[in-house]
Formats: sequence, C-alpha cells, structure tokens
Amino acid sequence: MSAVAAGDALLSPGVTRRVIERFARRQDLAPDAGERLAVLTTRELEVVRLVALGLSNAEIAERLVISPLTAKTHVARAIAKLDVRDRVQLVILAYESGLVRPGGSEVAVRAS
Repeated sequence: MSAVAAGDALLSPGVTRRVIERFARRQDLAPDAGERLAVLTTRELEVVRLVALGLSNAEIAERLVISPLTAKTHVARAIAKLDVRDRVQLVILAYESGLVRPGGSEVAVRAS
C-alpha cells in the first residue's frame, strides 16, 4: 500500500512545515478565509486544524480517538464544504484564516 493511500502526507513533515511557514509570512492573505470556515462543524474544524499542523489521518484518528476512516471522512467533508482541491489547499486556508499560525501555535476551536 502506498503512503498516500494509507493516509500519510505526500511531503515530509519538515518540508511541509517550511513551505507553510514561508507562505504564512506573506502579508497578502485572503480576508474572507475565516468566514469560509463557518460552514464546518466543530469536529471538522478541529480536523482541519490538525491537518494544518501536519498530522496524517492515522495521527488525527489517534489524537481524537476515532478510526482512521472517520478521520479521512472528516477531511473529505471539510474539503468538499470549503470547495478546495486537496489537503494542501485545506492547509493554506487554515493558515489564511488564522486557525493556525506559523511555528505550530494553535488557535482555540470555536464551539458550534
């Protein structure tokens, strides 16, 4: 089974983190990005935050005490609701919205 099929990241966490940190330092972020997240449930928002922090589906499942398939479903639903192409765009949106910040600092997840 390939790493991607198993739910692992396509890029190494170190490379992903450097790309995200460089992107997040940009000043021309989308002002409506935070508003777009309002369509997510509290659990989907939490999963998006964990994806943005570089966790795989298996790691998300372990952290949230859910099955890897359930984690994958939450990721897929967030991608569909937010109308983004893939996990990378999901991560970009999480940073643009301020849900997560460079260096791994986390913002509290809102209750719905």
